[in-house]
Amino acid sequence: VQLQASGGGFVQAGDSLRLSCAASGRTFSSYYMGWFRQAPGKEREFVAAISWNGRSTYYTDSVKGRFTISRNNAENTLHLQMNSLKPEDTAEYYCAARYGGGWALHSYEYDYWGQGTLVTVSS
Repeated sequence: VQLQASGGGFVQAGDSLRLSCAASGRTFSSYYMGWFRQAPGKEREFVAAISWNGRSTYYTDSVKGRFTISRNNAENTLHLQMNSLKPEDTAEYYCAARYGGGWALHSYEYDYWGQGTLVTVSS
């Protein structure tokens, strides 16, 4: 599967952004999907993940209650709605696909990656 992320931008603290990830191929629904982010000088970190059918989601503690991951298997798309953005959310955001089930919080557990989309949150 090929992934293409979009939707990043420059916003003020407290603003919202919606990231999207378009997937190619007909087996999108076979993949658990995740969002990761990488700030300058830091390691890539897990943000959120969603199950095959979208009924189950998992978030890192720092974004719980502010970010919402969702997917549309009919349209092969993944989204990350980010509300109440903080300067510490500034990072390159990546979507990733993991074939098979189960939650995976480490980047090496994902099989396919999109290019990053930059989110900058100004204070």
